[in-house]
Amino acid sequence: MKIVLVAINAKYIHSNLAVYSLRAYAAGFDCDIVIKEYTINQYTENILADLYLERADLLAFSCYIWNIEIVKELVSDLSRLCPDLPIWLGGPEVSYDPEVVLKHHPGVTGIMLGEGEATFADLLQHYLEGKRTLHEIRGIAYRDGTQIRNNGWRDYMQMDRLPFPYADMKEFSHKIVYYETSRGCPFHCSYCLSSVDRMVRFRSMSLVEKELQFFIDNEVRQVKFVDRTFNCNKAHAMSIWRYIRDHDKGITNFHFEIGADLLDEEELDLLAQLRPGLVQLEIGVQSTNDRTISEVSRSMDLDRLANAVRKLQNGRNMHLHLDLIAGLPYEDLKRFRQSFNEVFALRPDQLQLGFLKVLKGSRMYGDADQYDILYRDKAPYEVLRTRWLSYEDVLRLKQVEEMVEVYYNSHQFDCSVRYLLHAFTDSFAFFEALAGFYEEKGLFGPARSRMQRYDYLRLFAQSLQSGAGRRSGQSSWLPEERLLQECMLYDLYVRENLKSRPAWAGIHSPMYDACELFYHNADNLSQYLPDYAAKGYTARQILHMTHMEVFDCDVPAAATEGERPKEKTCAVIFDYAERDPLSQSARTILIQDFGIE
Repeated sequence: MKIVLVAINAKYIHSNLAVYSLRAYAAGFDCDIVIKEYTINQYTENILADLYLERADLLAFSCYIWNIEIVKELVSDLSRLCPDLPIWLGGPEVSYDPEVVLKHHPGVTGIMLGEGEATFADLLQHYLEGKRTLHEIRGIAYRDGTQIRNNGWRDYMQMDRLPFPYADMKEFSHKIVYYETSRGCPFHCSYCLSSVDRMVRFRSMSLVEKELQFFIDNEVRQVKFVDRTFNCNKAHAMSIWRYIRDHDKGITNFHFEIGADLLDEEELDLLAQLRPGLVQLEIGVQSTNDRTISEVSRSMDLDRLANAVRKLQNGRNMHLHLDLIAGLPYEDLKRFRQSFNEVFALRPDQLQLGFLKVLKGSRMYGDADQYDILYRDKAPYEVLRTRWLSYEDVLRLKQVEEMVEVYYNSHQFDCSVRYLLHAFTDSFAFFEALAGFYEEKGLFGPARSRMQRYDYLRLFAQSLQSGAGRRSGQSSWLPEERLLQECMLYDLYVRENLKSRPAWAGIHSPMYDACELFYHNADNLSQYLPDYAAKGYTARQILHMTHMEVFDCDVPAAATEGERPKEKTCAVIFDYAERDPLSQSARTILIQDFGIE
């Protein structure tokens, strides 16, 4: 018998832990279990053809908000093409209203509710061995003739009963690997499905250590823990952080979603000891409005969170990702702006501006009418408006979100944005004004190249200088065009050694010849690039492996201060062989009072 487990991921780099866990748990059965992973960006008809040609005897889909519409379409077509094929669904998108799904989608045989490993094994006993009737299996809803039966959820599993889901890591060479050491969450945020499972269960450290070592030995690039509030149990979190610190081989990165306000000094001290790039932390702030936080039953001490973030940043050894959610109760546009500014002031490596999703099974799903929340009928059920936030406000925030993604989270415009922020009273006003400029010029829509984004930023700055149509939140400070160009050129070269310069920067650096002479001076190489000199690279080779640019001033300092320092012309060497493990920016070497001896 051939069983096909189907995952349709949001991106190619993603993988689906659920289907691998199901296959591992069912390893003892005499059947062929095949995993098929696709992405939502593939043509549905191609996925349909591929699944049809698998000639499966049983098909099971992993269902989430990002793929459910595609799954429904595939089920409809496959059930008509193969009317005798049992098709089962599982996952959070179908677990909380299985009767509705079965009623509206006659091609679905049944649904696995909640945790699926033991339920899947029972289903295999039913289909392979005939040892169980569907009526006897807990954790399913199914079609029984013209009737729909719901056998109720089964008891939660102990984590040590779950076999390790991975063996051959070659198929994950270009993907994020997902891993869990706990299930459940002790908190009860009303918008989150994790709050439904309050029974937190942990995997034994003896097993976890072996599995972490497997990832490290196989040089997996990134392991993303799916544990909710990973550090809700201090001892468990500390044990894992100590293990990866002590066994690190300099390759694997581990991603954790944590509650930063739960961190104490001992945990902060341990995290400060980790190799740069070993760990990245995702920290859900969601809102800085006390009333909002209370209303959604979230537990958070904002002062402790901010203090922990600052201490983590001091070590410059880990990527920090902070989240906000727009559309929560008691937060209008003005109050959300305050939340944005307060979180942006912490200068996270990434600031994700997300929007409330009213998920089936969450308390927010039942409370939506109470808050006059209108949300999309189809997945991902994203907020359209609330009592406090109009649809026009939501649209404006969507545009701000895009500007934050492009100009802040990408780290391609760090100096330029830092410089232009001086033109506004707060950070939200800057991104809102930039979004307004995009809207006025019709720049939203088609994908834009990076160079186009720089051009638009220059035009935006020029609109500030012209004084025509002063923008909301604009300060009296005005950008200097020459200094902004230097900020942009710095941003470009710190990311990559450009093959061609933008038109506004000229074909060559004004001091191109002086820079080339600099590389032919052995003393210069010994002083500023000793590693290259020690390895015997020639000046010509080093010229190709690095880049030197002459600026009118120390550009990062000028961007921070908002004005041109009094220092004389300086040069910067961009060393692309040695990059910042967090931002991937080239190492920079500043040479003050640049000249040729």
